[in-house]
Amino acid sequence: MTLPKLHIAVLMGGWSSERPVSLMSGEGVAKALESRGHRVTWIDMDRDVALKLTEAKPDVVFNALHGCPGEDGTVQGMMDLMGLTYTHSGLATSVIAIDKELTKQALVPHGIPMPGGRVVQSEELYECDPLARPYVLKPVNEGSSVGVAIVTDEGNYGQPISREAKGPWQEFSSLLAEPFIRGLELTTAVIGDRALLVTELKPKSGFYDFDSKYTDGMTEHVCPAEIPDDIAEACKEIALRAHKLLGCKGASRSDFRWDDQRGVEGLFLLEVNTQPGMTPLSLVPEQAKHCGMSYEDLVEEIVAEAIRDRAGEAK
Repeated sequence: MTLPKLHIAVLMGGWSSERPVSLMSGEGVAKALESRGHRVTWIDMDRDVALKLTEAKPDVVFNALHGCPGEDGTVQGMMDLMGLTYTHSGLATSVIAIDKELTKQALVPHGIPMPGGRVVQSEELYECDPLARPYVLKPVNEGSSVGVAIVTDEGNYGQPISREAKGPWQEFSSLLAEPFIRGLELTTAVIGDRALLVTELKPKSGFYDFDSKYTDGMTEHVCPAEIPDDIAEACKEIALRAHKLLGCKGASRSDFRWDDQRGVEGLFLLEVNTQPGMTPLSLVPEQAKHCGMSYEDLVEEIVAEAIRDRAGEAK
């Protein structure tokens, strides 16, 4: 689809823990659209966001927000009520995908392999471990590996976890506890109806946390991943199926752990990101580039899908 010249509002920033990343994503998107001749209104989201969008009267809103309330259905619902055309996933998909437990409930019955585990109250952790060690604790509805802790026998959190130990239990009242899966960190991007590639992520130290994701030089991206063909195909097939089952639009990114001692049986989907990063270090633009799609083409393709979807709804 060849895009006409449009007025596009790029929505970025907000007040989640991922605000700095969103600002970087938004800046990249806005500059890419401007380079293609579109009129761009930059909007750093605050509590007056509805007024700003009303005054801007854009043809399309590019949603470059990460975290809540820009990725959890709140902003999507607002824009639905305002009758705006916007990129990425809609309200229902966003509500489900931001919640890791709801995502499991939506995908596991369809045969998508995901880790077991359960939601626990943080207070419980000071009494006993919810799972056999090693296990992972993470917020139910945060992205970018915010608040993730790996609890091992050798760690310094205590047994059971001490109230004084620094960790997500001090910030969140409930957490998702999952068995720790040894092996490789893999990720696959989906654009529209196409799964792109598989990237292996090799943090220089620790695990793939927030700092490793967004600090230049802290993580090596092996793209495409040097893994067996059957594992690469399984990642792409699962990512595309999850994208479709959840009803994702535009771009999504599926994150995996693969226990390389177990073959395809050791591959587990961790989560689906409905508004993946668009920063210079982000994985979706990197995979698109390897597939011959420039950053500018990627951004315009995401906008084009939003327009196609709105046109389809109007028929």
